[in-house]
Amino acid sequence: MSTKPRILLTNAMHASVQADFAQHVDLVVAPDTSADTFRQLIRNIDGLIVRSHLPEDIFDHAPRLRAVVRHGVGLDMIPVGKATERGIPVANLPGSNTQSVIEFCLAAMLHFRRPLAQLDTQLRTAGWDAARAIANGTTELAASVCGIVGVGAIGGGVARMAGHMGMQVLGLTRTPSRLPAGVTQADHNTLFSQSDIVVLCCPLTPETHHLVDAATIAMMKPNAVLINVSRGPVVHTEAIIDALRAGHLAGAALDVHDRHPLRGDEAIFSTPRLLLTPHAAAITESSMRAMSEGSVEIVMALLQGRHHPNVCNPEVFSHPGRAGAPS
Repeated sequence: MSTKPRILLTNAMHASVQADFAQHVDLVVAPDTSADTFRQLIRNIDGLIVRSHLPEDIFDHAPRLRAVVRHGVGLDMIPVGKATERGIPVANLPGSNTQSVIEFCLAAMLHFRRPLAQLDTQLRTAGWDAARAIANGTTELAASVCGIVGVGAIGGGVARMAGHMGMQVLGLTRTPSRLPAGVTQADHNTLFSQSDIVVLCCPLTPETHHLVDAATIAMMKPNAVLINVSRGPVVHTEAIIDALRAGHLAGAALDVHDRHPLRGDEAIFSTPRLLLTPHAAAITESSMRAMSEGSVEIVMALLQGRHHPNVCNPEVFSHPGRAGAPS
């Protein structure tokens, strides 16, 4: 019988990191991301690395589980409170994908302001003059107003990038004292009414659920662009669809959605001026490696009984039901 710890991956990791990890542990990769599959596989698992949403009752089915690590940053995929009740530490990887998301936001801005793919297609299909006519209607980022909702690590990075591009930056945050230099504090109505580009970088909370609804969109400029790299439910999807179809917004880039993965038959697929990506803002080769290596390091530290500064519920280390806890 193997004495190696048994680790469950909800999704595959960086290929070379996963291959090396498999040499040291008994590694299980979930064949799909359904709640029932996770409930079945978790029964004899010691450590869990998470890239997909877990069911709320997952820890009721995990008698051996001693460590949970988010392969990334956002913890909304994990019922952290339930883990805490059972004395299970939950950790994440702040900063592991920050640069990737910042660069994605810049790419999305340029997608709408300088549509190079459209220029290329028009040149190939309709000719030189038709392609140049599109360029005549494009605009530069410089002198635009960029509004950022949630000015943490990612939002702050977007703010610095926008400033370097010559944009005026407004920030809506719960901690205005921490706004980076060059970012002007703004309330909800001011940010949405004055911004040419709005970037959503905030966590999903009861306060931010459907933060961008029909009333908020109505405040926005008709030529404004919305970029969501936070969580799908921060935006009321139907309101965005209605606004884009009515021509009230110049465009929207949605990397996150109400339900993952998208099936392909949702109404957003037939909505104009909408850039859709599959929750890929944080994913590059380098960020995947960093997240995978970090996940491996932390899950093994926790299984060996070592504390880790990335644990989000450190109170579990004194939990009476946890191995090694004081009785």
